[in-house]
Amino acid sequence: MYRALRKAFEDGKHEPGAADFYFGEMEMRRHADDIPRSERGLLTAYWALSGYGLRASRALAWLGTAMLLTIVLLMAFGLAQDTPKQIATGTVPAGGGKVTFEIDMDNPQNPTGNRFTGKRFEKALNVTLNSVVFRSSGQDLSTAGAYIEMTSRVTEPILLGLAVLAIRNRVKR
Repeated sequence: MYRALRKAFEDGKHEPGAADFYFGEMEMRRHADDIPRSERGLLTAYWALSGYGLRASRALAWLGTAMLLTIVLLMAFGLAQDTPKQIATGTVPAGGGKVTFEIDMDNPQNPTGNRFTGKRFEKALNVTLNSVVFRSSGQDLSTAGAYIEMTSRVTEPILLGLAVLAIRNRVKR
């Protein structure tokens, strides 16, 4: 019934009314007993994260929350104590010839001491903003930091996409 009413409003070029019936249609699907549990879970997540693509503020709030959580986790566990230094060692043969160098870098060390400083916040913010658009930050991260960055590089673009979808649906009306 909701689908038929939504279609009638869409055909009549009344998108705001159609959006209301779309929301109702999705709610009925989410609460129906005959749909699989996995689909119900997916619909519940879609509702919670962006109100079925109709609530831009909800999607932006989740994106902001995810970014803030990423920053805090990176400051606490993810950023290396110091930037590892590259060390070049080699030998110069007597009388000239080919010089061979071996470039080595220490592994990033887990942070100790005060983890919540302005410098660490700036690095964490840089990593987080890059992760929203699928880019690698190029920062030296601890093992935990690498996993935090990977997780944020998956979740935050999805939340950004839901926010863009919701904004598009609002503008379209």
